[in-house]
Amino acid sequence: MEPRSVLIVDDEASIRTSLKKVLGNAGYITKTASSGHEALKVLKKSSVDVVLSDLQMPDDDGFQLLVGVKKEHPRTEVILITGHGTVERAVEAMKEGAYDFITQPFKKAVILSTVERAIERQDLAQENTYLKAQLAKGVTTHEIIGNSAALRSVLNMVDRVAPLVSTVLITGGSGTGKELIARALHRKSPRAGKPFVPINCAAFPENLIESELFGHVKGSFTGATRDKQGLFKVADRGTIFLDEIVSVPLNLQVKLLRAIEQKEILPAGSTTPEIVDVHIIAATNKNLLDEVEQGNFREDLYYRLNVVGIEIPPLRDRVEDIPDLIDHFVATHNAQINKHIRGVDPETLQFLMEQEWKGNIRELENAIERAMILCDSDLLTIQQFPHLIRRPGTTGASGPDLKSSVRRFEADMILKALDAAEQDKNEAAKLLGLSLSSLYRKIHELGIDVRQVADRR
Repeated sequence: MEPRSVLIVDDEASIRTSLKKVLGNAGYITKTASSGHEALKVLKKSSVDVVLSDLQMPDDDGFQLLVGVKKEHPRTEVILITGHGTVERAVEAMKEGAYDFITQPFKKAVILSTVERAIERQDLAQENTYLKAQLAKGVTTHEIIGNSAALRSVLNMVDRVAPLVSTVLITGGSGTGKELIARALHRKSPRAGKPFVPINCAAFPENLIESELFGHVKGSFTGATRDKQGLFKVADRGTIFLDEIVSVPLNLQVKLLRAIEQKEILPAGSTTPEIVDVHIIAATNKNLLDEVEQGNFREDLYYRLNVVGIEIPPLRDRVEDIPDLIDHFVATHNAQINKHIRGVDPETLQFLMEQEWKGNIRELENAIERAMILCDSDLLTIQQFPHLIRRPGTTGASGPDLKSSVRRFEADMILKALDAAEQDKNEAAKLLGLSLSSLYRKIHELGIDVRQVADRR
């Protein structure tokens, strides 16, 4: 995670110095200004997360600065420092949008906790804004990561199929994200407010799966000491997701076919059918037609399940999604293992994009999590992936345009870093985790015209 920034505004140099030291030692990027007028000039050049300002200053006080910040930079949080005699004015300032105020003499712990809480509120507000924008665009989950043509084709199919009641069969290799697609179908369907019940059919012993799916009555078998409601009943009026559908025993496939065709189930040991209204989505990583030919799966059930088929491409067919997936996994596992890793360096990114990833997205995530645990810096390098380096027979997943795609991605990263650093190459190199000489070499190799930064503004 990139360091957060605080603009310190006070007309007394000693206070600015003291606050700069406190916040700098806590890992914040700090900027300073001696007046509200100067602070607004700083904000015109670069944004900050939090403004920490004295309320009373000779030229223009913190109240006027607050009004200016909220007008021009509404997402920036403002914290005011006030003396006991101006608390009422500080309370008035909070009504105008200030996050909080701190009374003098202030304590280090109070400063740090207040700034931290202000940033947490800012992050929450930004997340809510993002989710609202995604909902407005019809995107209901941030878990489906990527923008490749192969993935867009799948998501387009999801949009077309979700309003229907037809059964859906999702196919694809292990780790491709079949359950995520099933959840997306449910969330985009008229049943979105009802239960979504996922079941891994391979996780249950053959003698228990019938009870799990359809329930049982007391005394129907040894150990059935009470009636049990099956998961089909739990999912009534909602969606049931049957993963690894090929694991359902042949004798139970007849009852599953009845549930689809007649919309009724028969709990084990019961003679009274129960009506259920369930949208069925099934998934498998095997070829069901092959299973039908081998006598492992009923042909009539196959055709009832495969009314609409959605095939999820393997990761090797959506290589251009790997950078976004890596960013997502790094952000996720930073929070889980309490690290602040920014991502991977360009060489490592190219290396990861060239892997075969037989285990697909799940394997990629596991590799990133393992590398993050081993990493002692803020950037993942190829040294954190020894199991991939040693793996024999790595064929690479690169297509004919992979090298050009990687070059475009690297060039875009460098342009973004130069933009963020206002064309300061030293600062841009730090943001990218490169030495200055490496940055110059990359600019030369990629043919980057740094004047493009000005054009991007």
